[in-house]
Amino acid sequence: MTQFLQYAISGLATGSIYALVALGLALIYRSTRILNFAHGDITTAGTFFAFTLLGLNLHWGLAFILALLFGSALAIVFYFSVLVPAQRREATQLGQIILTLGLGLILQGLVSYFGGTVPQSFPFPLSDTKIYRIGSVVISQLSLGTFGIGLFASLLFYLLVQKTRLGLAMRATSENLPAAQTMGIPTRSILALSWGLAALLGVLAGLFLAPALLLDPFFMLEPFLKGFAAAILGGLNSLPGAIVGGLILGVAESLAGGFVSIAFKNTFAFLIIILVLLVRPEGLLGTEFKERV
Repeated sequence: MTQFLQYAISGLATGSIYALVALGLALIYRSTRILNFAHGDITTAGTFFAFTLLGLNLHWGLAFILALLFGSALAIVFYFSVLVPAQRREATQLGQIILTLGLGLILQGLVSYFGGTVPQSFPFPLSDTKIYRIGSVVISQLSLGTFGIGLFASLLFYLLVQKTRLGLAMRATSENLPAAQTMGIPTRSILALSWGLAALLGVLAGLFLAPALLLDPFFMLEPFLKGFAAAILGGLNSLPGAIVGGLILGVAESLAGGFVSIAFKNTFAFLIIILVLLVRPEGLLGTEFKERV
């Protein structure tokens, strides 16, 4: 039982990061029906930006805030300078998805050029070696902080979308764009804000993942794929589903790695996803998307 709790708590910490990545992907998909394949690379660019600022002896709090804003700005600039012109020329959804893939490749090259390809340790105020004991369960300071910030950010974002006028405008825009425009909602600005918020969540995840991993231009590749899988598991058009999917995926991975085999860790998690999607193709909390014509 102690081992089960140990692995479950460890999985929840990892799953909360997957949830942040999945939230960003689900938010953009809900708003624009676009799968953002540059999400992980925007996160990497923001994390490297924080790393650069920390190297200049900037206080970590200010460096992290500027990194979050930097990632958001990247996404918003991409939306206005690339996606909006493409949409005006009636680009297909597949074409717009390819544009996000192109942005990801450009960012990979820029990060590799300016940040280098040698893995580096990321300085962080929370320690991965300092541990706390909760009964017979041991948890590191970094894991505890990661779990706390992941749940707090997810809850705050969910409340923003569900309980504020801004969130109402975001939901109206994602549900019916022409009707939202008729009601006077500035849909372009709302969609740009959605891209910025999604990038902010991704960079936040990257900042807490970097200390546990070595920082390099591709350190977000696997977390991005796991976040994508979590979003599909919970329902790609459901924000609560993204959170639930991330937590389930994190716990499933940890339990499989602890009780079965580390080599079977990823396989087991994706087996769960396949089984769920065979029963509910729209995901655990997702709903079938119906195009209004």
